[in-house]
Amino acid sequence: MGRIKSALEIALERTESVKSDKTGIEQFETRQQGKRLANEFLAGSASLEDRIKKCPKDQQAALKQGIFDVLNAQITLPSVREDIKRLETIGKGLQTIIGDLRFASLYKQFTQAMVQYLDDAAKYEEAIKRQYAPKLRQKEEDLARRIGRQVRLDPFQDPEFVAFYNQNMAALKSNYQSMADQIREQTALRFEKA
Repeated sequence: MGRIKSALEIALERTESVKSDKTGIEQFETRQQGKRLANEFLAGSASLEDRIKKCPKDQQAALKQGIFDVLNAQITLPSVREDIKRLETIGKGLQTIIGDLRFASLYKQFTQAMVQYLDDAAKYEEAIKRQYAPKLRQKEEDLARRIGRQVRLDPFQDPEFVAFYNQNMAALKSNYQSMADQIREQTALRFEKA
């Protein structure tokens, strides 16, 4: 009759061939440190150049990878004007780790396109409101007749307007979203070459 093994003994037997990869763990930790550094940079409380220079040479690639992962993921369509400053900060951070002057020019064109996107979105919104205004006035009049007093409706509280608005804005967003996707791809390619 054989000896019954404890769960610990079985686990040790199964993992005895697994060796700890110290460099892999260090690379992972350095990449995580790079991600934290990128978030600090976006918050305005860290300098990427100084921190990269202080990092040991053999860990700089992992640090930069962590920084890149966070910054590249942050390239999105802006919602408000303040987002343009965030995009510019992202571009400066990416320029620091990529180091390609052509990238700086490409990214500047992207931020200018995003300013244009915000302008176009504002114009689209006004045009959509003007186009929908007669229908909204008709709804206000119908409602005023039913309840016996004047009513002002917010167009964004009308489900029909919201559907109309979203449909029209989606076309604009898709055009500019493709630009954001392309710049992320270009950034990744240039980062790999750096």
